[in-house]
Amino acid sequence: MKGNSKVIENLNALLADELTAINQYIVHSEMCSNWGYEKLHKADEKRAIDEMKHAEKLITRILFLEGIPVVSHLKKIAIGSDVAVQHKNDMNSEIEAIAMYNNGIKLTTEVGDGGTRELLESILKDEEGHLDWLEAQINQISQMGIQNYLADQLG
Repeated sequence: MKGNSKVIENLNALLADELTAINQYIVHSEMCSNWGYEKLHKADEKRAIDEMKHAEKLITRILFLEGIPVVSHLKKIAIGSDVAVQHKNDMNSEIEAIAMYNNGIKLTTEVGDGGTRELLESILKDEEGHLDWLEAQINQISQMGIQNYLADQLG
């Protein structure tokens, strides 16, 4: 099925965002593992896997719409030097992703592409869940202090 060129372009922009997030979250996951924060390692790894699944769905949809998935473009990866900075960087990435998905949903609604809209709405819900988790972590750091927070993240 030949898809709308603007929708395919938007899907490729979302794909670049997901591929960037995968890299960022995997590096953060492995840094946390290296520091002994096993709970954060697992949480970041799970988010990276979620983003991989999103990327797979976007690629599948681009191909269905007879587009060419662009996997060679990444956005700037924001690696945090410590856990607090990692959470802030990841939160900013999720906020940007949510805005991009909302814009994509608006576009698909305007051009009448309900299938792509449903896909984007599904991914949007996951991204909102990621943001909620990150906001909770940042709130915990604020309430209990970084040392107590990190002590709770040990394996």
